[in-house]
Amino acid sequence: MGTTILLNCDMGESFGAWKMGNDALAMPLIDQANLACGFHAGDPLTIQRSVALAVRHGVRIGAHPAYPDLAGFGRRHLDCTAEEVKAQVLYQLGALDAFCRAAGTRIDYVKPHGALYNDLVVDDALLTAVLEACAAFRPGLPLMVLALADNGRERRLAESAGVPLLFEAFADRAYLADGRLAPRRLSGAVHHDPERILAQGVAIARGEPFPDLDGRPLRLHADSLCVHGDNAESLAVLRRLRAALACL
Repeated sequence: MGTTILLNCDMGESFGAWKMGNDALAMPLIDQANLACGFHAGDPLTIQRSVALAVRHGVRIGAHPAYPDLAGFGRRHLDCTAEEVKAQVLYQLGALDAFCRAAGTRIDYVKPHGALYNDLVVDDALLTAVLEACAAFRPGLPLMVLALADNGRERRLAESAGVPLLFEAFADRAYLADGRLAPRRLSGAVHHDPERILAQGVAIARGEPFPDLDGRPLRLHADSLCVHGDNAESLAVLRRLRAALACL
């Protein structure tokens, strides 16, 4: 019997004439698709097609809201207030929800993107704002957050907001000692070696330690495992990881 950990990918991140990702090839291999909602990527036709692709393969749809930063692909911190962030997240949920309703499905969870995702790790007001947006959109809508060495803070704030949490880990990203993702500006922050990506993914799925950026052992407990599927090599890793998880 396979492990209960799920596989997810960030998808629907094309915009107009700019194409990103191999969504059609990756979608059959995953359980959850985090779909861009227009603020960092994802125009209306891309969102519509992404929802249809997820429905076709029986993949759960997650909203992937971001700061309003198309030029920076949502990876730049914007000095937004908590009130603004709550409204921005609700706005993006509404956009994706329209296409989900039209396709006879619904948003299954919310996973913030890029800088917003990282800011939630350190900013209580922003995390609370996103939790409130989830609760306002639909009671019981889960929020996906970064699995850390200690997620007590996230659990406390989520319980206060009445929002379930999903904890996420990354097979192809390097970690700091406390479970935060190593900033992309650091050397080695993104794994490119297929064997290392596979080994880290399997270790996380088993709840076993794996080396952080400095080689120290780190153990994370996650509900879902993210692998980026935007090139041929990562697709090959995704296929191998899918097979490996089925054997655990």
